Amino acid sequence: MLYIAFFIIGSLWGSFSNVCIYRLPNNGNVAKGRSFCPNCKNKIKWFDNIPFFSYLFLKGKCRECSKPISFQYFIVELLTAISFVVVFHIYGASITTLLLLILSIFFIIIFFIDLKHFIIPNVLTFPLMIIGFLKSFDPNLNQTIFPNYINSLIGGLFGYSIIWLIIFFYKKIRKKEGMGLGDAKLMAVIGFWFGWVSIPFTIFISSVVALILVIPSLINQSRKMSSEIPFGPYIIIGCILYVTFANQIKYLLF
Repeated sequence: MLYIAFFIIGSLWGSFSNVCIYRLPNNGNVAKGRSFCPNCKNKIKWFDNIPFFSYLFLKGKCRECSKPISFQYFIVELLTAISFVVVFHIYGASITTLLLLILSIFFIIIFFIDLKHFIIPNVLTFPLMIIGFLKSFDPNLNQTIFPNYINSLIGGLFGYSIIWLIIFFYKKIRKKEGMGLGDAKLMAVIGFWFGWVSIPFTIFISSVVALILVIPSLINQSRKMSSEIPFGPYIIIGCILYVTFANQIKYLLF
């Protein structure tokens, strides 16, 4: 029964995440105003805004203008609902669960904003840095994944610095922008939340995943070497894998 409750709550937060994904890049207010169709701008009725069911019932189209609504809305709701269930299943009813649920909501929003707009808003990364550092003062949290405050501070600074250095030297060598500071701030978030050990692993895995997914498009020439690539989603994938295998990684290192 609790799993169903977490799935429903997760889907509702997924619906709100879609609002953030649409409005934040346009400097919109996520706290005010009803949801509306991105095509005809008509306000969506409450019974057309029920996670999953409304999208399926309307066959992915707006009731008013019949134009297609992005499948992203369904995917975001589903991913958020699944993440709520998985986190609860692993960590139970705990502060660790609450913190990871907050992080998962932010990560999903960042993932899709960066994927579509190539930006990571400060309004998302700065609060995560603060939460990540403040939680490190609580000794009762899960010590396997969460560091103490010293490790957290080092991790945040290390995460930001290493991406900043990559950006600096890339610009010096190539005479153009490479990664953005949004990626540096996102890596700082991961450092504050999971400590300095998470940084090398996350960078390595995110780079490998990016190469695996990008190389086929370079081979078939659907993407150029100079094409802009949103790196935030790959960083998030790397971080999720780190958290999943944190025990094994720390065992191998220490």
